[in-house]
Amino acid sequence: MKKRTQAAAIEVRLLREGIIESKHTVEAVVSDNRGRILSVAGNAETATFVRSALKPFQALAVTTTGTLERYNLSDRDLAIITSSHKGTIDQVRQVFNVLWRADIDPTALKCPVPQGKSSNLEYNCSGKHAGMLAVCQQRNFPLATYLDRKHPVQQLILTKVAELLRMPAAEFIAVHDDCGVPTYLMQLGQMADLYAQLASGNSLDMERIIRAMTHHSTMVAGDGEFDTELMRLTPGEIVSKSGAEGVQCLSRIGEGMGLAIKVMDGAKRAKYAVAIHLLQRLGWITPSVAEALSEKFMNLGKYTRLEVIGELSFL
Repeated sequence: MKKRTQAAAIEVRLLREGIIESKHTVEAVVSDNRGRILSVAGNAETATFVRSALKPFQALAVTTTGTLERYNLSDRDLAIITSSHKGTIDQVRQVFNVLWRADIDPTALKCPVPQGKSSNLEYNCSGKHAGMLAVCQQRNFPLATYLDRKHPVQQLILTKVAELLRMPAAEFIAVHDDCGVPTYLMQLGQMADLYAQLASGNSLDMERIIRAMTHHSTMVAGDGEFDTELMRLTPGEIVSKSGAEGVQCLSRIGEGMGLAIKVMDGAKRAKYAVAIHLLQRLGWITPSVAEALSEKFMNLGKYTRLEVIGELSFL
């Protein structure tokens, strides 16, 4: 990625009865599916961990290996594999369905048990873990060590991501996410590039992931969650996936454009506010959709609301 001039970052303000109480600094990048930076706020080369925004690309291990067909997994199963779910009964049953169809005992899951819960099936990343285990079962990879960075299923995922970003797999910096699975340090421009490719229409495997996420958005996050509500309001138009520590990635389906957002202090509320603001400015959502989302994610309480200051600089 070529060096680029840094543009002004975006500021999100928490207003209490119109008076500024807190501020968040946010950077954002729009890319096309050829890796070209189209617009930026802040610095396209800012690096951060992609966290759960990587899940649609980790799901490529499922869609490219015949695992879906081998175990007769549905789009609803694929949606839960990409998810950061809330642990509802329906979501947990869907995770169990993936394991059951692949003839895997739930005790094979290595993700944590959420605090106050009784099973790691309820952990928000359990669908991703179930998908990885299904690939291991289909390929005769070891089940017990699937979290290891050098495990064949993790190397398969890394190879897919490296190919998409047109760079050697050995150059990626890997760390363990909270659930134990490897995640990667990426520039914001690279995240935007991935999401531009995800919804470009150039890959049948990624199209299957897009269809699953948009048709079964409740599996991806849950009622009342940003990803689900946005995809529900924009059927077949936007793909949205949150990551921890202020990461939010989005695609405009069929147009080969991706948007990556990072809140520098990790605040969840700020990334949603910026996403709504930029999606409307880019023309990816209508004013009525922006208003509906703003009512839920920018008007925080009786006396508080979020305000976004700043725009993307087009290159």
